Amino acid sequence: MEFRPCIDIHNGKVKQIVGGSLKDQGDQAEENFVAEQDAAFFAKLYRNAGLKGGHIILLNPTDSPYYSETKRQAFLALSAYPGGLQVGGGITPGNAEEYLKAGASHVIVTSYVFQEGRIHFDRLNELVSAVGKERLVLDVSCKRRGGSYVVMTDRWQKETDEIVDQELLDRLSECCDEFLIHAVDVEGRSGGIERELVELLGRFEARPVTYAGGIHTLSDLQAIRNLGQGRVNFTIGSALDLFGGKLKWEDVLSECR
Repeated sequence: MEFRPCIDIHNGKVKQIVGGSLKDQGDQAEENFVAEQDAAFFAKLYRNAGLKGGHIILLNPTDSPYYSETKRQAFLALSAYPGGLQVGGGITPGNAEEYLKAGASHVIVTSYVFQEGRIHFDRLNELVSAVGKERLVLDVSCKRRGGSYVVMTDRWQKETDEIVDQELLDRLSECCDEFLIHAVDVEGRSGGIERELVELLGRFEARPVTYAGGIHTLSDLQAIRNLGQGRVNFTIGSALDLFGGKLKWEDVLSECR
């Protein structure tokens, strides 16, 4: 189990938001925290702590008036920690190489692959051809629907009909290096983890998996360790003191070590 830190960028600022509140129209989101520092500050912090595999997420669509500044912030972070961070948000076969050349270890993709409510394997194969599966992370962030979890796309605004289960992860694992999975219902709420989802992810062994959503105490980390059988990595956003929360950065590092 590893700590995978995050840098979420919205409207050109490093932020922590309530995941389910994000709206492309008007570039709106319910904010938990807006950093005074730029993205490079956090990248250097993670580099100095020896943390790898963290992710930068661009939360504006490409047609947003804020997109160019959000992208600039992402590139600042990549240049501050080359090879140490993954990047996602609007990634396509046409722009993936730009981020990799800028220093990203991997690109993270959801919406390009999951469209019209299902997986498009032709698009997935196109991505694999463009960057290689060893540099591709698939984001299968999900929301509970009935007794299952369904993949969410377009910055967690659209539901698909693809259910996150062992079969889906096994199918997709042949085309990627890792998975990133935000539990959208609890993302940014600091109210506890989706235990059933973590337990499901803990049964999957083929690829590294990073879970995000709801972590707010050290006991949540212990639950992830137990439910995830030590296999599930994690990220913490709003609850971390770096982003205005009460969970101390040093305590999280100590817990992982």
